[in-house]
Order: sequence, then C-alpha cells, then structure tokens
Amino acid sequence: MNLRAVKRWAWLPPTLVGALLLGHGAWIPAKALLAQHLLTRAWAHTLAEGHGHRPWPWADHWPVGRLLIPQHDIDWVVLDSDSGHVLAFAPGRHPRSAMPGDGDVTVISGHRDTHFRFLEHVQVGDVIEIETNRGRFAYRVEDTRVVNAENVRLGVGLAKERLVLVTCYPFDSLSVGGPLRFVVTAAVAAMPG
Repeated sequence: MNLRAVKRWAWLPPTLVGALLLGHGAWIPAKALLAQHLLTRAWAHTLAEGHGHRPWPWADHWPVGRLLIPQHDIDWVVLDSDSGHVLAFAPGRHPRSAMPGDGDVTVISGHRDTHFRFLEHVQVGDVIEIETNRGRFAYRVEDTRVVNAENVRLGVGLAKERLVLVTCYPFDSLSVGGPLRFVVTAAVAAMPG
C-alpha cells in the first residue's frame, strides 16, 4: 500500500473510535430513559393488581412508587432497592428505610448524572410527591446540604416522618465513588391543589 492510500483512509480509525466513545457515553442516559418507559408500565400493573410487577422478565427489582416534582418536571418510577445495579435504571428506596406514610424516614437515592441531576436545582420550599400503592404523599423541602457519607447517618429509625433524597456530589465530577453526597430533606406537607 502506498502513502497516498494510507493518507486517504487515515480518517477512518479516529472516526470509528470517536463514534464508539459517543455511543458508550450515550448508553447510560438512553438505558435510563428506556427503563423508565418499561418501569412506568410495570408501575401501572402494580397499582391495578396490588402487588409488585417486574419491568422485564429477568429483572430482580420492581417499582414501589413514583417520585413527582412538578416544579422540576420530574416523574420517575422508584424501585425497591438502591444497589448500583438498580440505580442504573431508576431511583431506588433504601431497603432499611420506611415507605412513605409509615411515620419514619424514607430514603431514595439516584445517580447524579441521570435521574437525580435535577437535585442541584431543588430549593427549600419545593414540593415533592411520592405515589405508592397506598396513596399519594406530599413533602416540602426544608434543607439541602452536602455531607460526607463516611460519617453521617440519614436519620433512619427516628420515628419522625421525612423524605430524604440522596445523590453523589459534586454534580459535575468526572470521578466516581467519592465520599460526598448531596442530601435533600423534606418534611410532611399537605397535598397541593
């Protein structure tokens, strides 16, 4: 092969690498959006039939609620766990925390670069609604803060009803797994409207 032929096709390898990197970068948000469609359908079946429905046959999780924040145009299905595998698809309720309406703390986690990206815009006074198969519950944001996860408890087991939303911090960090968390705490409020 002569030099002219090499120059003629030199654009191909960097273009392929670029396309692969773009595709890989778009995969997580695309998976999160597709999953929400399937989870919404599973949530509708859960409400209609009164028991958990898996969103796809091989899923090891199911919806337990819906997170609604009208001020931020948020409507996410919430899953029954907050493991890393589950959070790839949707926000998840910490298994040792209460369900809304149980009179204790409900902790819901989500990834900072997908479902919980909006948390950086949440303000004190915003209303957060949680729909469960037992009804709809409203909470009003009373605090937002950054904490070190290694030395802070979120108040589970205090017998005081609260909703706590948690995501990694900072929002624009390129590294994963750091100790900082952005925490939104909300108290029980009257249902809007």
